[in-house]
Amino acid sequence: QVQLVESGGGLVQAGGSLRLSCAASGRISRMNTMGWYRQAPGKQRELVATINSGGSTNYADSVKGRFTISRDNAKNTVYLQMNSLKPEDTAVYHCNAEMGSFSRYAYWGQGTQVTVSS
Repeated sequence: QVQLVESGGGLVQAGGSLRLSCAASGRISRMNTMGWYRQAPGKQRELVATINSGGSTNYADSVKGRFTISRDNAKNTVYLQMNSLKPEDTAVYHCNAEMGSFSRYAYWGQGTQVTVSS
């Protein structure tokens, strides 16, 4: 089993920055894809960013140019650097990992709250 633990959330003013961390109990180099998802109050969960084992990244249009996903395989940790934060970025952010052939195993972290004040 893989456990994912997110940290780094908090309260920040608009325009500020936060860096979220996702520490995995397993080797992230063996995970097909890792990503960040968020769910804001009254809204459905949406994909924020992903990074695959080869380092390719994908971002939601709403965060392109502001957020950066990265990984440190030695630390088994994935990061989400969030800059120029907006109130609409307020959400619970969850880390996700997909593993196995055809990514048939999925794991989720408990989430970390990000609140951006106006």
